[in-house]
Amino acid sequence: MQSAQDGISLTVLRRYFSVIIPANLIWEFAHMPLYTIWNEGTWGEIVFAAVHCTSGDILIAMSALMLALMLTGRGWPFVALTRRSVTVLTVVFGLGYTLFSEWLNIVIRAAWAYSDLMPIIPVLDAGLSPVLQWIVIPLIAFWWASRPFSGHGNT
Repeated sequence: MQSAQDGISLTVLRRYFSVIIPANLIWEFAHMPLYTIWNEGTWGEIVFAAVHCTSGDILIAMSALMLALMLTGRGWPFVALTRRSVTVLTVVFGLGYTLFSEWLNIVIRAAWAYSDLMPIIPVLDAGLSPVLQWIVIPLIAFWWASRPFSGHGNT
């Protein structure tokens, strides 16, 4: 028999994506000057890049969350330990994919490039802004999404 804690709250998913979608769109536009397209592209290309990248961000966020839920999501969001596990795994998966994608698209495909303004993380040789994007935004989204449940399941 399935208990209420076996299910996933659609409210939490809606709250999560109500942060993920607009925050990533804002972040994409805000960090655009850190990429060469800001100086080399037309306004149409810049807008297309930001919207295109936001679409990818949504897919990354969805995939990372679903993978985390499949691995450790029993009782999410009702159980505090599960909320933490899902949050950590989602951030790790999203960040891992982002690091791979930055490397693939900058080094291998040369599909985009950082401007001189982009702070680079030395060991990772990746831009600081996309790395922070996949730490800050999901953490805020999970905080907002799980607020209604933060008093529940603290076992």
